[in-house]
Amino acid sequence: MEINKDNIEKKLRDEFEPTYLNIDDCSSGCGLKFDSIIVSKKFEGKQLLARQRLVNDLLKDEMTKIHAFTQKTYTPDEWEKKQEKAATNPECLQKGTSACNGICGNGPK
Repeated sequence: MEINKDNIEKKLRDEFEPTYLNIDDCSSGCGLKFDSIIVSKKFEGKQLLARQRLVNDLLKDEMTKIHAFTQKTYTPDEWEKKQEKAATNPECLQKGTSACNGICGNGPK
């Protein structure tokens, strides 16, 4: 299977049934550097490292070929609180949604 944003997104949707999912291709053309935000009930009761292991295990075949995969994993409650905070401080949203921070041209500016 070809590694691209759509295929990664499909795998994540099928496994985690996210209430919110955002995958950014920050690769500057090579297609192998991604930022992700995954909001899922399946993360409830799990520490950050356990959540990231779930994602890494799901994408283990892709990870051998991807240059970088940044993931931010939230429960729906955590995500809602983050959005409320961002609504009161718009700079928080810009700085917090993408590890690229717009440097690659694909993230928020």
